[in-house]
Amino acid sequence: MSDSAQPETNAPAPAPQAPEEADAAAAAATVPQAGGDGVDDGPAKPARPAHAPALLAQVAALPPLPGVYRYLDASGQVLYVGKARNLKKRVSSYFHKNHGGTRIGHMVSKIARLETTVVRSEAEALILENNLIKQLGPKYNILFRDDKSYPYLKLSGAGRAPASATAAAAVQPGAVPSPPDPADFARVAYYRGAVDKRHRYFGPYPNAWAVKETIQLLQKVFRLRTCEDTVFANRTRPCLLYQIKRCLGPCVGAIGQGDYAASVRDAEQFLRGQTQTLLQEMEARMLAHAAKLEFEQAAALRNQIISIASVLHQQAVEVGSDADVDILAVKVQGGRACVNLAMVRGGRHLGDRAYFPSHLEEAHGLRAEAESADGQSAMSVQARVLDAFVAQHYLGVPVPAQIITSEPVSAELLQALCDQVESRVTATWHPRGQRRVWLDMARRNAELQLARLLAQEGSQRARTLALAEALDLPADDLERLRIECFDISHTAGESTQASCVVFEAYRMRPGEYRRFKIEGITPGDDYAAMRQVLERRYGRLLQAQRAAQDAGGPVPANARLPDLVLIDGGRGQVAVAREVFGQLGLDIALIVGVEKGEGRKVGLEELVFADGRAKVRLGHDSAALMLVAQIRDEAHRFAITGMRAARAKVRVGGSKIEEIPGIGPRKRARLLQRFGGVRGVQAASANDLASVEGISRELAETIYRALH
Repeated sequence: MSDSAQPETNAPAPAPQAPEEADAAAAAATVPQAGGDGVDDGPAKPARPAHAPALLAQVAALPPLPGVYRYLDASGQVLYVGKARNLKKRVSSYFHKNHGGTRIGHMVSKIARLETTVVRSEAEALILENNLIKQLGPKYNILFRDDKSYPYLKLSGAGRAPASATAAAAVQPGAVPSPPDPADFARVAYYRGAVDKRHRYFGPYPNAWAVKETIQLLQKVFRLRTCEDTVFANRTRPCLLYQIKRCLGPCVGAIGQGDYAASVRDAEQFLRGQTQTLLQEMEARMLAHAAKLEFEQAAALRNQIISIASVLHQQAVEVGSDADVDILAVKVQGGRACVNLAMVRGGRHLGDRAYFPSHLEEAHGLRAEAESADGQSAMSVQARVLDAFVAQHYLGVPVPAQIITSEPVSAELLQALCDQVESRVTATWHPRGQRRVWLDMARRNAELQLARLLAQEGSQRARTLALAEALDLPADDLERLRIECFDISHTAGESTQASCVVFEAYRMRPGEYRRFKIEGITPGDDYAAMRQVLERRYGRLLQAQRAAQDAGGPVPANARLPDLVLIDGGRGQVAVAREVFGQLGLDIALIVGVEKGEGRKVGLEELVFADGRAKVRLGHDSAALMLVAQIRDEAHRFAITGMRAARAKVRVGGSKIEEIPGIGPRKRARLLQRFGGVRGVQAASANDLASVEGISRELAETIYRALH
């Protein structure tokens, strides 16, 4: 067993208790202690919360080993996930002390069940703790949401070795050469998703713009292809990118496989940041071509060298190393925090992204109190936020060799990262030179992003209060005000989708959005679609509530009914919603329709009530209407994106034109060759489609209808 897996030696662990002793300890833990002489010694201290004897016995039996513990409430919701070098000592501190009205006391009073996992070392405990935090989202942990995946730049395929000169000479004179195979010529592309070992990936990049800018740079300097394999395989003449010198034209044999592979290797060196080595190699090749009087090839290499040098000059990078670097800056203000992540890949600053953790105050206060109870020095809130981000962020993202931070990173966390990637990871929080400039930039961006968030949240609070006053909603606890909004989207009745978006705690809650695929109705019947989505949504919530009541437990948080239901529509949709709520036994006063105003102009919307109240026009400058419009527009966006995705899948089977009746591989190839790809086919008119060999007028109409 490693040293990190040994019990702590600075405080002896208490001896295991017998069952009778554990029951006695449990009884003592639940009874307030008075003075020894029976006289009141002053104000009574808050009694320790009463816990089940079985739970206290489980705490007493914990081993003095590293591990992770999870506290759950009576409804099974995870309250807190923590790690410990000594499970027995850390968990016992929660139950064997009187925490009074502190954050720990408030949380401990809710604990109904305990789960623990013993691991081999503290580093393993740290990794498991943050895996569980990301998975379970406990209320009393600092939590960073992964709302987006990171984009990558992909080089497709590993490529096959170029044919040897002997093999090339073996081709019979006069024989027709075989067309180029896309697998022999790597393609550079934007990519987001799970990685595949068959391809090469570079990144991650902070945003899509950074990837697309890099692709444009590779097109200008190395002229790698970006077309899809289907387009590549069916081209007979060079495309526009070849004409403007953004592609080497491998699809039409304008370059051999070996020369193209050399250009791909140069691009890989550039993406890895090996720019000085690349420039030296290219300069040597340029001189070799010049010595052989191959001035055209030498001039092409000279132009590439000039382009790369220009890029490096624009980046103004003087770091003395081409290693990948992440820069992390933390800013805490007004009860909120921002972590700004800037990425440098191959010596190029690619931009940054801001992250805003939730549960900040509760989690920081609880952890600080727990560490103080254990006699540990408390970390600053900035350092704690940074540790939480590093631990959660790098679980699913490659860790660069160096991290520059605005706060010190704990040694145990760095060790866990090293163990995870099996290589050395360093963290610097007093950088110099260019790295100091990067950190200052990240700090400034963190301040700006946090100021923007606080200003936005302030306006959202004002808008929420204005809406509560306009609709006579309870204003005593607006942070718990929950609004759900529904919208229906389709194209002439095709691929009907319904959306439900949620607004709570002064912001939209994307993690609670829901889409509903509407089936079994007359195409285009918005009333039937609205009826179906409301029945499905609130029928399930009522079932969950009844199940919880039958079990004698509290209603789960995810089964809570909203305080306001917005319907994107007028009297007709509101009447349907009123019928559904009446059948389900729900309060129809919750329903409010958002009806388009005169000329469907923004700011002229009217609110329609299901309980018979007269229409209300709030006015275009009303803060309440701004909030209603924001929620309504988000519901519309969420519905229409789902509808378009479903429509595209149905129409072209995920861009598979051959699934259209009457289209086989040969006709598909002719269409792609004529119009340059799937998008070109979609943009073509029926007359254009009919001009393709083998495509009749009737089939052209079928294709056009399927794609439009």
